Amino acid sequence: MGIPRNPGGGGVEGGVDMLSERARMMRDSLQKSQSITDNVVNILGSFDHRLSALETAMRPTQIRTHAIRTAHGNIDKTLKAAEVILSQFDISRQAEVKILKGPHEDLESYLQAIEQLRNNIRFFSNNKSFKSSDGVLNHANSLLTKAISKLEDEFKQLLLSYSKPVEPDRLFECLPNSMRPLSSPGHQDSSGKSLLSNSNAEQNGSENAVYTPPTLIPPRILPLLHDLAQQMVQASRQQQFINIYRDIRSPVLEESLRNLGVEKLSKDDVQKMQWEVLEAKIGNWIHFMRIAVRLLFAGERKVCDQILEGFDSLNDQCFAEVTTASVAVLLSFGDAIAKSKRSPEKLFVLLDMYEIMRELHLEIESLFRGKACNEIRESAFGLTKQLAQTAKETFGDFEEAVEKDATKTAVSDGTVHPLTSYVINYVKFLFDYQSTLKQLFQEFENGGDSNSQLAAVTMRIMQALQTNLDGKSKQYKDSALTHLFLMNNIHYMVRSVRRSEAKDLLGDDWVQRHRRVVQQHANQYKRIAWAKILQCLSIQGLTSSGGSNSGSVDGQNSSGVSRSVVKDRLKIFNAQFEELHQRQTQWAVPDTELRESLRLAVAEVLLPAYRSFIKRFGPLVESGKNAQKYIRFSAEDLDRMLGEFFEGKTLNEPKR
Repeated sequence: MGIPRNPGGGGVEGGVDMLSERARMMRDSLQKSQSITDNVVNILGSFDHRLSALETAMRPTQIRTHAIRTAHGNIDKTLKAAEVILSQFDISRQAEVKILKGPHEDLESYLQAIEQLRNNIRFFSNNKSFKSSDGVLNHANSLLTKAISKLEDEFKQLLLSYSKPVEPDRLFECLPNSMRPLSSPGHQDSSGKSLLSNSNAEQNGSENAVYTPPTLIPPRILPLLHDLAQQMVQASRQQQFINIYRDIRSPVLEESLRNLGVEKLSKDDVQKMQWEVLEAKIGNWIHFMRIAVRLLFAGERKVCDQILEGFDSLNDQCFAEVTTASVAVLLSFGDAIAKSKRSPEKLFVLLDMYEIMRELHLEIESLFRGKACNEIRESAFGLTKQLAQTAKETFGDFEEAVEKDATKTAVSDGTVHPLTSYVINYVKFLFDYQSTLKQLFQEFENGGDSNSQLAAVTMRIMQALQTNLDGKSKQYKDSALTHLFLMNNIHYMVRSVRRSEAKDLLGDDWVQRHRRVVQQHANQYKRIAWAKILQCLSIQGLTSSGGSNSGSVDGQNSSGVSRSVVKDRLKIFNAQFEELHQRQTQWAVPDTELRESLRLAVAEVLLPAYRSFIKRFGPLVESGKNAQKYIRFSAEDLDRMLGEFFEGKTLNEPKR
């Protein structure tokens, strides 16, 4: 604060006095404040004492208030719990009413009631402190058992109502157009042959055709069956479900196959059948396998997948249970054929059966998936291997049978032997099965070249045939006929190979080599059959012995040739030619081109030699008596008669 100035000069003392006065006033003020503070402290202390006493007095009231509030809270909780319990009782009563009515009228409401009952059971299981919970649980569980039992009955009745055998005509409508039979297979013609074998279904590439499995159960029913199945599984009734499902669906599937024409045949039944009947049944079996796998089994798998969606292991088990008996009937027939007595004619049906099993391999693997179907799947694949093994063994049997064939079939005319045509036709048929045979070879030769294996088998069969023909040719007493026989048969082999796919497999080298063999036998025939008669037309030995002149007796020409020797030569020629003509017109060369070629080859040797002989030595005979007795044929006569050779005429046939 500023010190006020004194204008009169005596201001210092006055200022001090003022300061002193102010200091005094401040002291007084402080003292009053201290006094007030002390009083306030005393008052506050008194209040604190009073509040403490009041708090002590209020504590019992606070405790009672808290207890009352806690009691109210507990009462609220108890009331709420009771309300929940009462509501569960109410839900249980509602569910019981619906369950006692049964599922038939309103399945959806019935399933909801079961779910409510399950929730009710879970609630009381988690609230065991409720003194009546055990009784409630027992009642609820008993009610649930009855509910599931009613569901089982409903499932059974529903499945039974819509499970009907599929009639053959309906199955055929599911086939591709090219695979549909002309007649129903359940009927047989007068020979006992099933009309299914008359179908146009046998064709390559059938595995690429589209099959449409039939609708076995109406689509609108499948969701209901699925819901029922789900409830049974949740109630741990899997085995009961399997039993019901199998007992209904399996007989229906079996009846569908029976209506189609599938028979249960044993190995003994197969062994007793005549080949024509058995062959027809094998053809039918091939069609049955396609229809069963691609239509009926595929349809059953589709139904299983929809009813048991989400339950894979149970799905596979049910499918296995339904199809086991039907698959067994089909496979047992195939197994009986595969294990029956082997014979060459069975090779092609074995290949047909092997082919269809290979064709269906992936579909069988897909349909019969899962552990439950292991046995069925392995049985099918086992049959495939058995058919392959039997076909392979039949191949070996055929090769051996060809080489050792000892048939006494008469081929006196030297024509193509029935064995040759049989074997060649057999080989031609084999080439219709090229892809199948290559697959079969791979079953036993891992990583081998199937083309070379097929070529090796074919060559062995051809060689076995040649070996047998060589043996049969030795039965002829006439060596010329021996070579004619071999020429005919090997030519037939070569011609057949050249006109078939076997040429690509055996190669040009095989064809050319065997064509040379044919020519060699033709040359040998000409040499043996005609050498002796051609010797009659030779000039060797025609001159008279010592060159003496005997013209007065027999006459001679300028070369000194004896007329009598010429006559003898012509007599021998005439007799031999007539004998050759009589005999070799009965011989046969069935191939027109080969026959004309052989005639021409003989004519090219015989006719010039005859013309030359007659021109040179004919005048000796013509100048004597009975010339026509010795010169019986003109060259044109011989040519005409050569045209009658190798026609296979019988002795009693008149000459042309």
